[in-house]
Amino acid sequence: MKIEVTDKNGSGILHKLADAMGASIRGRFVDIPEKLGEGYMTGFTWGNELRMMIRNYYLKEEIVLERKNEIPEGQENVIFFLSGIFDTSLQQKEKTSPEQPNVFICMQSVSSVVAMPQNTFFKSITISASREYLQQQFGALHHPVISSILTSKDTFVYETGISPAMVTTASEMIHQLVPESLENHYNKLKCEELLCHIFALLLQRDETPASGIHIKDIKSLYAIKYHLQSNLDKAPDIASLAKEAGMSEPKLRKLFKQTFGKGVFEYYQFMRMQEAARLLKENHLSVSEVGYELGFTNLSHFSRVFEQHIGLKPKKYSSL
Repeated sequence: MKIEVTDKNGSGILHKLADAMGASIRGRFVDIPEKLGEGYMTGFTWGNELRMMIRNYYLKEEIVLERKNEIPEGQENVIFFLSGIFDTSLQQKEKTSPEQPNVFICMQSVSSVVAMPQNTFFKSITISASREYLQQQFGALHHPVISSILTSKDTFVYETGISPAMVTTASEMIHQLVPESLENHYNKLKCEELLCHIFALLLQRDETPASGIHIKDIKSLYAIKYHLQSNLDKAPDIASLAKEAGMSEPKLRKLFKQTFGKGVFEYYQFMRMQEAARLLKENHLSVSEVGYELGFTNLSHFSRVFEQHIGLKPKKYSSL
């Protein structure tokens, strides 16, 4: 199913998306129609400076969302898309895939096409914040990436991981124990808490000057990211990736690290260990099965790399 939605004034797309999907509205909740899946979307708005949408649903069929933003001149919003941030409250389905946990940051004025594959759980939070609001809250932080987010006139995209603190905050939003009369205030505080955790992660990056990035290069970088995700058993050939992307190797290395906060091989190894942890926990594979599936020929080396990233040896991790 293809859905086209235009956000003309920065007011959000929740109800427009609900209409396009034929979803029913239950208070502040939009329930996914049974023919498409199950679960809900919900949202909060705090004036023009801060909005938040929560997605917690499962889809039976693929939906391609084409979002076009027509933002009034002078109104600049930054989008923080936190995917895979909380455990779904829905009963786990067989043969379903979770979203990859990460935080995607960009300007709202960038129109986008989002593919939501079938048989996937979506458990994400999207925050839209005005630059004026962000400057008031985080303007005292001195870091090239944060300065770019707050003030740059150039196109930018940044991605960072989901920290345990973010998962805890998101869980408290889903399972909140406050009265309905305090719900709006409580969720605003939690939304601001998530932003603090995101900026805390960005502060940990190398303080390398950030440069503007062309939309074409953004698409090439994400094509490389998905190539790495799809080939976790094969070490990346940076020369081949650069040639495919139409970039020099130095440009690829620079823009990749600027966007993702890690070099190409470092990011590949990070994703590899995240997948190893998932296979051990969710698929209950043995340490040797996981190691060989991810391309390791030396299980001792696999164990060392896993411990470096996850903090525990794979055998101990799988027994928790």
